[in-house]
Amino acid sequence: MNDVAPAPRRARVRAPELIGKGGWINTGGKELSLAALRGRIVIVDFWTFCCVNCLHVLDELRELEEKHRDTVVIIGVHSPKFVHEAEHAAVVDAVERYNVEHPVLDDPELATWKQYAVRAWPTLAVIDPEGYVVAQHAGEGHAHAIEKLVEQLEAEHEAKGTLRRGDGPYVAPEPVATDLRFPGKALLLPSGNLLVSDTTRHQLVEMGADGETVVRRIGGPGVFNEPQGLALLDDTTVVVADTVHHSLKAVDLASGDVRTLAGTGRQWWQGAPTSGPALEVDLSSPWDVAVFGGKVWMAMAGVHQLWTYDPETKSVEVAAGTTNEGLVDGPGAEAWFAQPSGLAATEERLWVADSETSALRYVDVDGVVHTAVGTGLFDFGHRDGAAGQALFQHPLGVTALPDGSVAVSDTYNHALRRFDPATGEVTTLATDLREPSDAVLVGDDIVVVESARHRLTRLRLPEEAVRVESVAHRTQRAATEVAGGKLRLDVIFQAPAGQKLDTRYGPSTRLLVSSTPPELLVSGDGAGTDLARDLVLDANVPEGVLHVSAMAASCDDTESDSGSAAGANEYPACHVHQQDWGVPVRLTEGGADRLPLVLAGMDEA
Repeated sequence: MNDVAPAPRRARVRAPELIGKGGWINTGGKELSLAALRGRIVIVDFWTFCCVNCLHVLDELRELEEKHRDTVVIIGVHSPKFVHEAEHAAVVDAVERYNVEHPVLDDPELATWKQYAVRAWPTLAVIDPEGYVVAQHAGEGHAHAIEKLVEQLEAEHEAKGTLRRGDGPYVAPEPVATDLRFPGKALLLPSGNLLVSDTTRHQLVEMGADGETVVRRIGGPGVFNEPQGLALLDDTTVVVADTVHHSLKAVDLASGDVRTLAGTGRQWWQGAPTSGPALEVDLSSPWDVAVFGGKVWMAMAGVHQLWTYDPETKSVEVAAGTTNEGLVDGPGAEAWFAQPSGLAATEERLWVADSETSALRYVDVDGVVHTAVGTGLFDFGHRDGAAGQALFQHPLGVTALPDGSVAVSDTYNHALRRFDPATGEVTTLATDLREPSDAVLVGDDIVVVESARHRLTRLRLPEEAVRVESVAHRTQRAATEVAGGKLRLDVIFQAPAGQKLDTRYGPSTRLLVSSTPPELLVSGDGAGTDLARDLVLDANVPEGVLHVSAMAASCDDTESDSGSAAGANEYPACHVHQQDWGVPVRLTEGGADRLPLVLAGMDEA
């Protein structure tokens, strides 16, 4: 009989029940409870469908979900950031769009989010078969650590007799027949036909000039994986942002043949090369493409940057963005983006739909980044008028118009908007669309990709704007009450079992802190390598947001039992764990003097 080694001591915190007014999806109409799942290992994934990092985690969990299907139940808890994401129908759409094959609880009021003290998207909580939370992980890169923990829990609870194996509660929805399924982007071809990225079905669809007749389908699963952006490289070649394959592809329009131009198929992580031969450099969720200044520009949504591919040298490099998430203008190397998802090029500007800041931005010919409309990560809505006070809600597309203005696919407002640089005004062109994600100009008409209606919709460009009642929103999350003055920031990171922080080549952790407004932080901002830091907050600033970005790299512990490195593997397997937090804080007398943020593990202080 094999002895089971005792698992490391873990904190015993009873898991709160899962509650959400939106109800359950992917369960065949059945209500689920943690009590009914006792005996299974439950992984609760707090996500929201606007968040590309959440989509990365969905992909990271797929192998674990399949490998441990008889012991592990993954429960998605959808916790909205934007107002549109609180609509139940939109959550149902997102579950299908992103091929989520586990139960999802729709929690529009963030009830379960608050019960689990979650502070960021995405966050994973691991619950053991006896109903206790044994680990929490924020951000990406934790699948390896969670699998190690699952294996420990399986062995421990098998030995105790508290593990229950069997089928999970997932019930697949009925498939729906449509020509397109959650299309992403569209392109007018030289022939007059339209090419559409049929994202959920992992293919491109060429449609006739009427936008309805299917001419042919290109690719499919294995060739593409949730393709998005399209651009003409020349009259016979289309470049494709193959988002989940983390690559740039090319399609020969004559033959339909597909080849890879850039990317390795692996997701880019901190520390990986940011330039070099195109087929040797990792990319991260390219969402759109456009040709500007002789190069193919990629909206690299996964790392909040813009990259370029040079067809002449067949090389790639970062063109703008630091990987920090936010809205900061200036030279490309200093600018901050937040999930750029739409591009449109003119001779003088590359327009950018910067989704998470609900902003319209542009890059000039000198590589300097500017903001035309938008204020930051937390303000959004539907408001027309002067650009300085106008609001969008998570736009995914932008289209250059002949008069120098641009049309914005204002996705979560279900509207097509217009910004005119000549007047500095924002207007609304059309409403009653359903999650428009792109638009293409065809003569005097504009063809809109209505992603959640699974179709292209042709509109005549209106001469007059639509009158829309103005609404403004801020992201609604409970503020953490903290004391003015000294605040201890602790980012908790516990390396996975069998791993340790690898310091062979210097520090393997990184911490970056800033605030909105900037004057909230008297001291403690900037970058460093220690995951703990003393901040000083200005007691005269009543509230704000602390922006914290943390990264830790752990590698296999290959030392021998004697502690020497003799015989150690020179190239141990390493894993990067990273997360960005935006923590709303309110300064109050008697507030907390410590702010713990769990990157991986449990806060036991």
